[in-house]
Amino acid sequence: MLTSVIIFILGLIIGSFLNVVIYRVPEGESIVFPASHCPNCQTNLKIRDLVPVVSFLFSGAKCRYCKEKISWQYPLVELLTGIIFLLLYWKYNLNIQFLSYLILSSLLITVSVIDFKYLIIPNQINYFGIIIGFILSIFFLNQSIYSVLLGILIPAAILLLIAIISKGGMGMGDVKLIAMVGAFLGAKYAVAAIFLGAFIGSVVGGGLMLTKVKGRKDRIPFGPFISMGALVMVLWGEEIIDWYLNLFNI
Repeated sequence: MLTSVIIFILGLIIGSFLNVVIYRVPEGESIVFPASHCPNCQTNLKIRDLVPVVSFLFSGAKCRYCKEKISWQYPLVELLTGIIFLLLYWKYNLNIQFLSYLILSSLLITVSVIDFKYLIIPNQINYFGIIIGFILSIFFLNQSIYSVLLGILIPAAILLLIAIISKGGMGMGDVKLIAMVGAFLGAKYAVAAIFLGAFIGSVVGGGLMLTKVKGRKDRIPFGPFISMGALVMVLWGEEIIDWYLNLFNI
């Protein structure tokens, strides 16, 4: 129980850092310097302003200094990260695979929010993820170089083909993102993540068009759906594959 609480709090703290990355990377700013500050009045934030979720609630969703409204993105990202960290701990316990998936989930949350807000997936995040996934898979999770390379190349080739056929309907950021997923999860799970992401995206996109929130020509980012598919595979991949095979008596 105590370990679960610690893991959840760790997730909240990491989620707070991810919010910094989400804000600063698209702006071309360093994620280290300057210190955390209000983006509106530039006032440096004190420790009491930086407590995940709690500071947001006690401030009334406003900056304590300039009273500018604070986006609900901040507590939602913190809570989401905490919940995902907790689910990963319950499934994998404390081991190197757990650590690997903490890193992957953090990268996926960051990419998803950035893509949702700005319709871009920064190269530096994708490349960092591919390198870290490659190193962890080979040197700590005992995967062969051959299998890791296939995990990177096969799903990336699938999305690259779709990007070419769709003539801009899918960006290269998505191709690099699924390569990152493949570096951590391997080809089988990464390909499954593509299909899951496409299914989730179709349902959500269809709902948005039916409710006229989005039109047929409006761009809908695919990165968040790839990330959802990947996280589903991390948490329930074995069960999903077993269900699918049993469905067709394979």
